[in-house]
Amino acid sequence: MMKAVVGFIIGIVFVGVVGWNMADTMMLREVESPYGVEETAARIQRNIQGLSANGWTLSGLRNPSKAVAKSGTNVPPVLLVEACSTKYSGPILKDDATRILSILMPCTITVYKKDDGKTYIGLMNAGLMGKMFGVGDIMAGVAKDQEIFVTFDPKKPAPPLIRVQPGGGGAGGKAGDGC
Repeated sequence: MMKAVVGFIIGIVFVGVVGWNMADTMMLREVESPYGVEETAARIQRNIQGLSANGWTLSGLRNPSKAVAKSGTNVPPVLLVEACSTKYSGPILKDDATRILSILMPCTITVYKKDDGKTYIGLMNAGLMGKMFGVGDIMAGVAKDQEIFVTFDPKKPAPPLIRVQPGGGGAGGKAGDGC
């Protein structure tokens, strides 16, 4: 009996340690892009616009590497593509118990270059995050749409990058309407 209890406790500790060490790779996803930073961001924007039936609109485009450069430090390029869907944000914002999740809005997808010279896309694991916060059904839809955001058709030419100012998206694209 004692061996079973000790084994159970060791098993719990092991799962806890593994979970703690893998939490960042479970909550965040990184996908390599075959394109440069600006073209990748533009293709993501086009894919987001293609899902307007699911309520998606562009909310902003931020360039944090530009702000860092102004402070005197050069970093590789980073663009943050911001989008929001009223289809998914509405039910979350409607409920007092889940309104705190508005901290995750708008949906931000980061596109960046690493020291290896390759471009990467960073995404929140919406499906897992939804399960953790009790909105798994809603966030499963976001996760499904995110896959479409980062799936590119190499036969289509690169679209222009849309330089949406943060806060200028959301319902109707009016200033301040972003999710």
